[in-house]
Amino acid sequence: MGRPDFEELQVYKLAEKLANKIWEIVIRWDDFAKDTIGKQIVRAVDSIGANIAEGRGRYNYQDNKRFVKMARGSMNETIHWMRLAYARNLLKSEQVDIIKPIIDELSPKLNAYLNSIGNSDK
Repeated sequence: MGRPDFEELQVYKLAEKLANKIWEIVIRWDDFAKDTIGKQIVRAVDSIGANIAEGRGRYNYQDNKRFVKMARGSMNETIHWMRLAYARNLLKSEQVDIIKPIIDELSPKLNAYLNSIGNSDK
């Protein structure tokens, strides 16, 4: 069995980059913030890449699409938690300036990846 190919997907690499950036921020929050919004945002953002990987491993176009749709949902959930974190002064403007371009690139790539599934070879 060879190495999984999801690691080569640009959409997966962006999801991983976003997850790691958010982790670097949340890990510095106080215990209350980590235990409430922190855990939620980390779970949501980690789920984006996890769903891409799991869908890719299904080797069935319909299952893969279903998991990419879940990744899109996790992306929206991540944005929700980021909005709350910003409103509650947990995220600084400088941090948003780092994260937002990744989200702005990842969101359309998720849609493009979803649309491409089944339209070409795996």
